Amino acid sequence: MNVTKYIGMDVHRAMTVSAVLSATGKVVAEAIIETKGSVILDFIQSQRGTLWVTFEEGTQAAWLYDLIQPHVAKVVVCDPRKISTQGNKADRPDAKRLAELLRTNALTAVYHGERSTRALKELARSYSAIVGDSTRIKNRLKAVFRARGIDNSGGGIYTTEERECWTSKLEAGAVRLRVQRLWRELDTLDVLRAEAEKDMVVEARKHPSTRILQTVPGIGPVRAALILAFALTPHRFRSKRQFWGYSGLAVVTRTTAEYELVKGRIRRTKKRPALRGLNPNCNRVLKDVFKGAAGTAANGPWRAYFESKVASGNKPELVLLTIARKIAAITLALWKKGERYDETKLTMHAV
Repeated sequence: MNVTKYIGMDVHRAMTVSAVLSATGKVVAEAIIETKGSVILDFIQSQRGTLWVTFEEGTQAAWLYDLIQPHVAKVVVCDPRKISTQGNKADRPDAKRLAELLRTNALTAVYHGERSTRALKELARSYSAIVGDSTRIKNRLKAVFRARGIDNSGGGIYTTEERECWTSKLEAGAVRLRVQRLWRELDTLDVLRAEAEKDMVVEARKHPSTRILQTVPGIGPVRAALILAFALTPHRFRSKRQFWGYSGLAVVTRTTAEYELVKGRIRRTKKRPALRGLNPNCNRVLKDVFKGAAGTAANGPWRAYFESKVASGNKPELVLLTIARKIAAITLALWKKGERYDETKLTMHAV
């Protein structure tokens, strides 16, 4: 008799704690094993029946997914931020909790499945990390001057030509040395950023979807590469609203007591839900991509639309959000259909 078993794995750098549940929720096996490929596979293959496995998204998730997936019926890499941790927290209870949530289909899965874009994703992660490091160095530079009451608005503080002028505004000694080292760090990161960007764009050109994405307003080679690297495939998103949520462009609302009884009939109240801003649980890179694309489009092909909306009394930041959502929706639709952007088919009143 072929029975289904549910395996929860609490994975750590050195050791992995596993719990195996039956279809009725009974613990049929537990193990503490070394976090090593051959040892994990030996444990998986020692279990009989149809196996479902789950573990949390983390540093080792991609490696584990590729290792285990060919040997079991289903692998679910779950989002740890959406798991309630009531009661005691320890490795063995965590493994049992994961197995039970898998058995009851109560886990939110993190997408793992596109091998063709693995190289691009690694290059995109490298590029994004360098960009983030550059931003931190720039913030530290400005903080040094701001702490001394020196106005440093604009980007002149980063340029090589103005550095001597900025240095003269500081007292001699340790502060100047600190700023000079920050500039040297920034110069090094600029070189690495250019290299990382080139490698990422070259890899992205190997994928036909890149040419489609680049036809969308505001999306160039770098943004197209980042979209492909972090979204992976458009078919994982059923609708544009799901894509908005993943990209950090979905609006979070809060409401309660939605229904009332009127003359014996239940009807929805006219109370409007309260807005709570954009969803924070998202892919930060894609959010930056579409917000940046909105700024480019608002100063380019969609400038007339942007200015007309602002002139009508709308806040510029909300108009940019609307444009970002429209760009994301167009990107998803064209990517799924394999079609290029056609401006004649766009109705701007729907933006």
